[in-house]
Amino acid sequence: MRQPVENLDSSITFAHIIYLLQALGFFSGVTAIIAVIISYIKLDDVRGTWLETHYRWQIKTFWYWIILSIIGAVLIFVLVGYILLVIVWIWAIYRIIKGWIRLSERRPIMSE
Repeated sequence: MRQPVENLDSSITFAHIIYLLQALGFFSGVTAIIAVIISYIKLDDVRGTWLETHYRWQIKTFWYWIILSIIGAVLIFVLVGYILLVIVWIWAIYRIIKGWIRLSERRPIMSE
C-alpha cells in the first residue's frame, strides 16, 4: 500500500540517516551494519513508493560491499586482493553518493 506523501517525510529522513551511516562505515564497519538493519526494518514502510528503490539500493550496496571486501581480504595474499579492495571501495562510494543525490532530489534510484 502506498503511503501518502506527507507520511514519507520520516522515511526520507531515515534514508538520509542510512546513507550517512553507510558513509561512516568506511571508518567503522559497525555503522554500516546498523544502516543495513535499519534498511531491513523500514523496508515494509516504503513498499510501493519511490523510496523503496533507495532502501533496496542501500541493502544491495551493503551486501556486495561486504562480500567483495571479504573476497578481497582473502586475496590479499596473492596481491590481487588490494586491487579488488580499492575497486570495491570506489564502487561503494559511488553508490552512496549517487543514491544520496537522488534521494536529495526526491527521485527514485534505478538498480544497475
